[in-house]
Amino acid sequence: MSIPVVNLADFTSNDPSLKRSFVNQLGKAYEEVGFVAVKNHGISDDLIADLYKYVQQFFSLPLDSKKKYEVPGLAGQRGYTSFGKEHAKGSEAPDLKEFFQYGQIVEDSDPVKSEYPDNVQVGEVPAFNDTFEKAYRAFEKSGKALLQAIALYLGLDEHYFDEHIHNGNSILRAIHYPPITQEPKSAIRAEQHEDINLITLLVGASADGLQILTKQNEWVGVTSLPEQIVVNVGDMLQRLTNNKLKSTTHRVVNPPREKWHTSRFSIPFFLHPKSEMSLAALESCIDATHPKAYPDATAGEYLDERLREIGLKK
Repeated sequence: MSIPVVNLADFTSNDPSLKRSFVNQLGKAYEEVGFVAVKNHGISDDLIADLYKYVQQFFSLPLDSKKKYEVPGLAGQRGYTSFGKEHAKGSEAPDLKEFFQYGQIVEDSDPVKSEYPDNVQVGEVPAFNDTFEKAYRAFEKSGKALLQAIALYLGLDEHYFDEHIHNGNSILRAIHYPPITQEPKSAIRAEQHEDINLITLLVGASADGLQILTKQNEWVGVTSLPEQIVVNVGDMLQRLTNNKLKSTTHRVVNPPREKWHTSRFSIPFFLHPKSEMSLAALESCIDATHPKAYPDATAGEYLDERLREIGLKK
């Protein structure tokens, strides 16, 4: 299935009709599918190539070396998380992956800095941290533009999300699905789930395997071209819009047997607001046909609840 493709350059242009058209295309895609492919997203090919190169170098380190970067008590929010620690909400089976997480660096006097642990510095791959920081900022910039378009689609001020995501609790996660060395118990590498955050930006996974659940309840593979990033709605945005914008269920399946010997790498950017943002449903998204579907919660309260449900927080 090819998911809808939008051109972010239309939104950032000075042409009001192109901008309007982008807003409508994006909003309609998020109401109907929950996923889009974005071209001209502003994250350079060289940066993406470097990111994948250093991520692959990190995951090829011996386990003892990687374990040095696993910090107890951080619920996987910074540094390394070893194989089989995380599972999907409602599933007991661990996902077949290890990952590394990099978070926000507060560079102004925002008191939110005290909420964020420091990023874990990787010694063995010298350019690793610098590349992660550059990529983090590039994803933030693209994500901010996409949220401005979403705000306009919802009838809000274009900059509605700006203050909430400035110094937000976003996470850049590098995932490694190792080669399959024996008959797997399941065909699934990462069980079906929805993302927790506002939107997720995914740049060029190194192999196929991502599938989304359609409205017809069918699993279909998602493909995007190399110069595109895939961006989907997360549960926080679904709650805020009272289900107007859909947080799409997705999963990662095992490759065909002849590719079992290969690794799969994937680098999603989970765009989160600051923890104090209210996720209470927007009044404009509540009416007689769409009564309020969720209790009020802040982004921080909701994140905490979900990290417990997926086994990263006790």
